[in-house]
Amino acid sequence: MSDIEIRRATADDLPAIVALLADDELGAQRECPDDLTPYRAAFARLADDPHQHLAVAVRAGRTVGTLQLTVIPGLSRRGATRSLIEGVRVHSDECGSGLGTQLIQWAVDASRREGCRLVQLTSDATRVDAHRFYERLGFEASHLGFKYHL
Repeated sequence: MSDIEIRRATADDLPAIVALLADDELGAQRECPDDLTPYRAAFARLADDPHQHLAVAVRAGRTVGTLQLTVIPGLSRRGATRSLIEGVRVHSDECGSGLGTQLIQWAVDASRREGCRLVQLTSDATRVDAHRFYERLGFEASHLGFKYHL
């Protein structure tokens, strides 16, 4: 039995979530844990949207992982609902512990409960280790993603 609790995030979890988002090479360039103001506003929008599931993984009272799951109703695939996993982070102390697998399994299970027929995720092209991890879990690198910065 795991000593990890995966649950919906609360506003009190924000400092730990932002610290996780900032604690890697890419996140360090785009996150600012010293100013939580924009994160509080974003959290309020997420909390008000029933299609958003911001989750944290907690071990012994310490936040050690996070991800965001978005449920997307759609017309394609015969009106299938899909989910999108974003912002997956595992504390560096927990890498290799199986926590990432538990987080992704939580998201897949939550997607099933939401009636989703497809789970998709994106990963930065430079995160080669993450790509291997997702493929080991059964995800296929089936698409090429594009971004347009505003």
